[in-house]
Amino acid sequence: MTMTDRLELEGYEVESVMDANKALQTASTNSYDAILLDVMLPGGTGFDVCRTLRQRGVQTPILMLTARGQVIDRVVGLKLGADDYLVKPFEMAELLARIEALQRRSASTAAAATTSESYRFGDVTIDFRRAEVTKNGAPVELSAREFKLLRYFIEHRGAALSRDELLNEVWGYNAMPSTRTVDVHIAWLRQKIEDNPRHPQLILTVHGLGYKFAG
Repeated sequence: MTMTDRLELEGYEVESVMDANKALQTASTNSYDAILLDVMLPGGTGFDVCRTLRQRGVQTPILMLTARGQVIDRVVGLKLGADDYLVKPFEMAELLARIEALQRRSASTAAAATTSESYRFGDVTIDFRRAEVTKNGAPVELSAREFKLLRYFIEHRGAALSRDELLNEVWGYNAMPSTRTVDVHIAWLRQKIEDNPRHPQLILTVHGLGYKFAG
């Protein structure tokens, strides 16, 4: 069983590529909860990919995987922007624990960001103090509910959120709307902040559950 197979059995959606150039292209243009990056890749090294991704502003957590165990290799990977380092061979249980730790750390970072006055993802900027949103410098008109929904997504970046949770946390227990209300507001929000609402890259659908924010 491959690592991809095992991760999918654990409930992760996995996209696998086999060379450095494809890894760089894919990780630069798509949103992921985490990147598992092998140091030894055809066409380049994981170190090169990690360095370039960070230079391009990609902040997705990166876990380096390598058969190299020397301290210098671990130091190089971390200095280039990797978040963690796992030496082969490793137990699958340890890999899963490392991935979960990266996701928790990423969610905490996003939540902390909302305590500041502003937050930025892509070409969208949110001013929490003024409750203002701009895209490419132009104002985006959001209703109070849409703004609260967007803020909740940012505070829980990367987490799969059920419709019931969104109803409880954004609308409140006493509001008693239907889950269809959530879908409608998500559609409105996508129209306003996504480059292509029909193929969203920020507010993603988690089939059978709800939604996830990948901004």
